[in-house]
Amino acid sequence: MSHNNTVLNQVVRFFKRHEFETLARKYHVGHQFRSFSRWSQFTAMLVGQLTGRKSLRDLVDNLKVQGHKLYHLGTRDVPRSTLARVNEEQPHQLYKELFHKLLGRCQTIAPKNRFKLDAKLYLLDATVINLCLKVFPWASYQKTKGAIKLHVGLSADGYLPEFFDVTTGKEHEINWARLLKLPTGSFVVFDRGYTDYDWYQTLMDSGIFFVARLKDNALVEYFKKRPGRRSQGVLTDQEISLNGIKGSLRLVHFVAEDGNEYRFVTNANHIPAALVAELYKERWQIELFFKWIKQNLKIKAFYGTSENAVLTQIWIALCVYLVLAWLKFMSKITISMQQMLRLLQLNLFERRDLESLFKPTKALPNPQLALL
Repeated sequence: MSHNNTVLNQVVRFFKRHEFETLARKYHVGHQFRSFSRWSQFTAMLVGQLTGRKSLRDLVDNLKVQGHKLYHLGTRDVPRSTLARVNEEQPHQLYKELFHKLLGRCQTIAPKNRFKLDAKLYLLDATVINLCLKVFPWASYQKTKGAIKLHVGLSADGYLPEFFDVTTGKEHEINWARLLKLPTGSFVVFDRGYTDYDWYQTLMDSGIFFVARLKDNALVEYFKKRPGRRSQGVLTDQEISLNGIKGSLRLVHFVAEDGNEYRFVTNANHIPAALVAELYKERWQIELFFKWIKQNLKIKAFYGTSENAVLTQIWIALCVYLVLAWLKFMSKITISMQQMLRLLQLNLFERRDLESLFKPTKALPNPQLALL
């Protein structure tokens, strides 16, 4: 019988230790650690994400129970007070940069988007996570409420969060969107919350194509209808202009199968009208992304209350998402990422081959898969 390390050990191998230590030295403040390290912090918080521990005390107690299975990870005992202090004080930027390094690796093997576009496709949206203002006084939102806002630009190639940032809840989405450095020739899809004609003009001047919902009160000047046979569901396809925008735009009036009507505005004159509607429909994937991370990762309840502790936890959670995406891309398995995470939770400290964990044999079907 071949020897296997624990599932956790095999997951941790995804993170290059020498690369991590370089980042740890780069993002360190204060005195050097005596008996603790950023690696110990990371592995502890990683376990917290993979096992869904409810509190810092719960996490530390779990690590103590599994202590004899953690020695090979290069981590030491994790005192609760020490972990809390490191989360509060040591810069979260370490994990933000780690996320981007992992993202680059995932992008090299991510499947292409389902559209026949010779360009990148990004889906923009934001979601709010409510917090208690008394506990998180830095997370200003409303007069008596606190919140943070997650801003995401999801790539349709593998549905990876290629652009990601966290702000206070009161920060408007458009302020974040204006700072994005989208590649020339790419497509970006967003809802009416991003309506800003100056930004539309910037996108057009930069050679970036956009698809958005047109506001009902938009001041539109209508021109000739575009030639060609209209596809099913397309009611109107014509040239328009919007007040304050230089250059021709396009209005696609579309009726969905459920009878709802939508008016899309775009500067992509070279694609079929039906594809304009399909691109906007793809935006639903970012809603699914938000739903997934909120249900499966620890990004709604936090182990610390400072801004740095919260951001540390969120960036590590996103690193976990990328690990799951990497495993799914590499192994080409058909089960969902939620099923993968559940199997990891059930077997994290077991000595099993990671790949076979997601590919149970036909002779011995895994009963857990039927329950997930």
